[in-house]
Amino acid sequence: MKNRPLPASSSRRTLLRQAAAVGGAAVAGSLWSSRVAASTQLETKAAKLGFIALTDAAPLFVADEKGFFKKHGMTEVEVLKQSSWGTTRDNLVLGSKNNGIDGAHILTPMPYLMTTGAITANNVPTPMTIVARLNVGGQGISVGSEYQDLKVGLDAKAFGKAMQAKRAKTGKPVNAAVTFPGGTHDLWMRYWLAASGIDPNKDINTIVVPPPQMVANMKVGSMDTFCVCEPWNRQLINQKIGYTALTTSELWMDHPEKALGLRKDYVDANPNATKALIKAVMEAQMWCEDPANRAEVAEICSRRRWISAPVEDVIDRVKGDFDYGTGRVEMNSKFQMRFWKDHASYPFQSHDLWFLTEDIRWGYLPPNLDTKALIAKVNREDLWRAAAKELGVAAKDIPTSTSRGVEKFFDGKVFDPANPKKYLDSLSIKYLKSA
Repeated sequence: MKNRPLPASSSRRTLLRQAAAVGGAAVAGSLWSSRVAASTQLETKAAKLGFIALTDAAPLFVADEKGFFKKHGMTEVEVLKQSSWGTTRDNLVLGSKNNGIDGAHILTPMPYLMTTGAITANNVPTPMTIVARLNVGGQGISVGSEYQDLKVGLDAKAFGKAMQAKRAKTGKPVNAAVTFPGGTHDLWMRYWLAASGIDPNKDINTIVVPPPQMVANMKVGSMDTFCVCEPWNRQLINQKIGYTALTTSELWMDHPEKALGLRKDYVDANPNATKALIKAVMEAQMWCEDPANRAEVAEICSRRRWISAPVEDVIDRVKGDFDYGTGRVEMNSKFQMRFWKDHASYPFQSHDLWFLTEDIRWGYLPPNLDTKALIAKVNREDLWRAAAKELGVAAKDIPTSTSRGVEKFFDGKVFDPANPKKYLDSLSIKYLKSA
């Protein structure tokens, strides 16, 4: 049988079906490509991020100065100086839509204290997230030069007796200055004093002073000791007003410190932009960690728009060199601040649990707090991991667990994240809220 040509109508229908099939595939491919593009597209290029004038905000300074935010598409990031941690909190409560900020260089406990409403007006919660740690270590506890002969260090017993004698003689209170109630510096000061049997609620007054005002207040005699980040401990020595008793990694080696905190509603609305922010900060942390860059990190920090302090107050400790002002000098100290090395950027959930446990210890949070549920809400280590994967971070730099494991402190205390109650029970000085 000879092949016959198809009727015109049949031929047209066949061609149309074939064209539809090809066109459909093209449309489907186009839709798939659009979905992929949509899934990675930045929801916004903007973020308003606050900072306090401290060297552990360096990753934000560097991300701005070196173009890391722009590199990851976040071309409208504003890094805005805050006058105090209280101001940071208030501007986070407002949010950028109300002339506040979207996130900040922040004391690690603050996002938890804000999410629970513990530190917000009328205890109205402001849901927050932690998406990265900015650094570990690098804080200091300093004392006034009137105690120079004591050469105060980790053991504060003699210092405690001297303060008691001063109070008895003058009839005036002795003061320990910290930067925010329930914040990291408050907890380091309290831990240090309590470990030597000094009750921070009874034996000394704990007062709140913004970091940039610490040195001026010590100069006029407003406090006997303070805890703060750099450059203010070093500046105290340079101005011959006091000296460094200890760096905080001597209390707890490579302890967690500041975090990159963001309002939860910003993260929920902008997950890709959030990852872009994290990637920019990660790259800045890697840059800051490199010893070859530390002198430039110090110079950047010292600039007027950031810390606005003489570079000689900044550079030594940024480089890891510590002159304590007592004759003790440590070059390239193991206690120096870390930005990236040894998983400094990763927000371990176990570390957040320690902060919550200490805030329970001192009555800032209730003993019956569901810490596990709260950490699950606030700690977004999943976004950190996703950002690290997209950035191509080496496997060795990505922790395999959300816990760093058992932590040991200078006084022999042990914190096991699997049993925080045992740790809490082991502490002799504490002020638990009634449940």
